[in-house]
Order: sequence, then C-alpha cells, then structure tokens
Amino acid sequence: MQMVGSSYDVLRKQARTLENEIDLKLVAFSKIGAGSSGLSSNSSAADTSPLLGEHVFDSLSAEIEQMLEKLSTLNESMSELPATGSAAMHTLQRHREILQGYRQEFNKICANHTMRIEREELLRGSGLATSGSPSISGLSRREMYMKESGHLSSSSNMVNDQINIAIETRDNLHAQRQAFKRLQTRFNDISNRFPLISSLIQRINIKKRRDSLILGAVIGFCVILLLIYAFN
Repeated sequence: MQMVGSSYDVLRKQARTLENEIDLKLVAFSKIGAGSSGLSSNSSAADTSPLLGEHVFDSLSAEIEQMLEKLSTLNESMSELPATGSAAMHTLQRHREILQGYRQEFNKICANHTMRIEREELLRGSGLATSGSPSISGLSRREMYMKESGHLSSSSNMVNDQINIAIETRDNLHAQRQAFKRLQTRFNDISNRFPLISSLIQRINIKKRRDSLILGAVIGFCVILLLIYAFN
C-alpha cells in the first residue's frame, strides 16, 4: 500500500510540474498566435519576417501537443492505480479538468491564429501589399487594418441607422394605434350618450340593406327578361 501511495505521489508531482510548464507555454503561444511574438521590439520586424513567426508558432504548437499527450498519459497512469480514498479521486478529477481546459485553450488559440492568417491573406490578395520593400510592406499591412476597420465602422453605422428607422416606425405605429383607440372611445361615448342616434343609424343600415336586396332583385329580373328575349 505504501508503494502504491508513493507511486501516486510521484505521478501527481510530475503532473503538477507538467501543468505549470504547459500553462507558461500557452501564455507564450497565445502571444505568438495573436501576432505579438516578442521576437523583436520593433513592430516592423514582425511584419517583415512572417515566415519566422509561423515557424515559431508551428514548433511551439507541436511541443505543446506533446506535453498535453504526456499529461494525459500521467492522468491515465494515476487512474490505473488502486483507489486510495475520496481525496485522491477528487485530485485525479481536478487533473482531468485542468487537462481539458488546456486542450480547449490550445484549440482556441490555433483557431484564432488560423482566422487571423486567412484574413491577412485575403486582404493581401486584394492588391494592397504588392511591394517587396520592408517599409512598404509594414505600411501596407497597417493600411489593410485601417481599411478593414473603416469597413466595420461603416457597417456598424448602417446597422445603427436601420435600428433607428425601425424604432421610429414602431413609435409612429404606436401613436396611430393610440389615436384610433381614442377615436373608437369617442364614438362609443357618443353612441352611449345619444341612443336615438344609434337607433337611427341602425334603421338607416337596415334600409340600405333592404334597398340593396330590392335593387338586386330588379336587376336579376331584368337580366332574365333580356336572356329570354335574346333566345327567342
């Protein structure tokens, strides 16, 4: 039992050490993926040596993948040892959660880096960065970002304008609805105050319907006479 506990402690120490190393590597990996690798204090150096940055990113990516696989192996080795209590099981579960968090962070950094590279390639393909001069290349990259920022700002303004138009339309419809409600309320009040007027309106409507029926009957009778006359 002591041997099992000793093996578990050794594996746990190795796992903690490896987790600390992976944490530091992910911090550097995130900076490189965002385009601020820190290889040089001059910002134009990062613009003029993109291949070097990509090489460092790929090398560090492979190194972190190996470290994650090693940490996963250590966790599996600890899980294969006989259980030594609830505290050990909780510690093992914590190591697994840390590994999962590191994998998610690693995949997120890789995805963001890929999106950034694709965006730069798309902007570069538009013809803004056609010169091989280092100074012009750095300037063109800044121009690309400025142009993209201008497009985003313009799109945001257009969306805000549409939202304002929708709000104004909603307010106008609401005002019209309130006006119709007030008119309906007034008509109801008038009808309630003057029942004779309401009765007169009903009689007029009944007479109009009766006149319409009579007129329709006359027209129908005339049409029938015309048809009889035409066929005879």
